[in-house]
Amino acid sequence: MIITCAVPFASYITLYSAMIFPSSRIEALTQLGGFIPLAALYARDRNHVKPGHASVSRLSPAIRHRLITEQEVVEAVLRDHPFGRVQKFIQEVYWRRYWKSWLALRPQVWSDYLKSLSGIHDSLVFRSIENAQSGNAIIDHFIRELVTTGYLHNHARMWFAAWWVHEARLPWQAGAAFFFRHLLDGDPASNTLSWRWVAGLQTPGKTYLARRSNLEKYMDPEQISSLSNGLAAFENPQSLPPELVGKSPMTCTNEQVDTLTLSDGDGLWIHEEDLAVENSPLAKHVFSTVLVTADVDSWKNHAFPNSKIDWISAALHDAGIRAEQHWQVSTRVETKVAHVNMILQWAKFHNLQQVVTLRPDVGPLNDSLPALHASLVDAGIRLILIDRPEDLQIRQFASGGFFQFWKLTQKKLFADSIASVSSKPQQLWIDFPQ
Repeated sequence: MIITCAVPFASYITLYSAMIFPSSRIEALTQLGGFIPLAALYARDRNHVKPGHASVSRLSPAIRHRLITEQEVVEAVLRDHPFGRVQKFIQEVYWRRYWKSWLALRPQVWSDYLKSLSGIHDSLVFRSIENAQSGNAIIDHFIRELVTTGYLHNHARMWFAAWWVHEARLPWQAGAAFFFRHLLDGDPASNTLSWRWVAGLQTPGKTYLARRSNLEKYMDPEQISSLSNGLAAFENPQSLPPELVGKSPMTCTNEQVDTLTLSDGDGLWIHEEDLAVENSPLAKHVFSTVLVTADVDSWKNHAFPNSKIDWISAALHDAGIRAEQHWQVSTRVETKVAHVNMILQWAKFHNLQQVVTLRPDVGPLNDSLPALHASLVDAGIRLILIDRPEDLQIRQFASGGFFQFWKLTQKKLFADSIASVSSKPQQLWIDFPQ
């Protein structure tokens, strides 16, 4: 039975109006500064799902698109707190990097997900759920928040995904696509792999179930009281038997690393996967021109809503302003035209010898690189992909589980900051502090 939602979507704009997801670098740094004094309380308060989500940083969209980087966030926090007091927060930051590194070593998992998704057809059930008519008041509440704000708390994502997979018995791929469509911090790695984990594929045979006691413990008491008729679905959850799959093998352990040599005809391409290029190895390189583009084709293919498109577009324009100030050259921002043709036209117009960019992680933009490379090569232009050193340093650490990754990452990046680290981190749903 489908129950029409009792609370209109518009009311959630008022309910969550205090939440801010900065779409510029200066705003993100300002919000980070406001969160730093609270970072030591993060471990205690992070699991509670309350309106406004004041117990988490709400920086995940800015970090996902690298308006600010993981390293910047961690270094800022460690300037004010000893490592031991903020270890849980830092772990959350590096879960995102773990997921990205894990997928970089196994890109076929992303390809397999897209292939499976293409075989799942739209249905009345999907549309009803996405319109907050699932028949469960709690799930509908989460849907309204997600669609209205582009955000869900970590715990709410877990509960929703568990309900989708194990209670509604719907394909996890369709749920992952729904999240990716709406989440401002939607990330091909963390989103896809987290849904796989809930379904029992990421850690073979281990599923995640949402239980009534957990919702009652961590949801806002006033909210859960008004939504209590949705609790029955979480009373005695039964796991959907996971698919019989083995561990995903590493298939990309020796990716070519480009080196940048000086050229009089270099152009800088900035994309939505990394928007703090002036804070990267490219900062001191001389460019004759800069182009900032949107992945318009991906936006269309994944049916991004206007609110998400507007947020990413604002972040891209901010990157363009900063790039023009930093390099003092002509800078163009293009958010309406497909990037492959746009980059080729721009490179030809400026007689470029090389188009230089920071390497995008596995995902839609990375999928477009072969076509871009081919078009540029035909025009006698090189495409140079540069990795951030901190990404290269820890990528190979993701050959196994997070605990191994975290142990090696601590030694590599935080040796001077660690006071006492001994606890084994728990399996987490999403990628970084929200």
